[in-house]
Amino acid sequence: MKLFNAFLKDESGAVTVDWVVLTAAIVGLGIAVLTSVSGGTRTLADNISTSLAAGKVNTLDGLENAALGGGTSPAPAGTQ
Repeated sequence: MKLFNAFLKDESGAVTVDWVVLTAAIVGLGIAVLTSVSGGTRTLADNISTSLAAGKVNTLDGLENAALGGGTSPAPAGTQ
């Protein structure tokens, strides 16, 4: 019986339980935030991907033609 009473009065394990509960709560909050934000970030990433895929890329061919007089480009400063 003395051993059982000593076990009930010992509080050294209570601090460990507190830290375990606190850590579990922080991990749970992190998972909840990740779940709620992941849908929005996925949509945003898809929109950016679609926008970039539809964009036109200018090549150096157009610049070379303009430099050779084949295209329209503004005259250099001081030559007008």
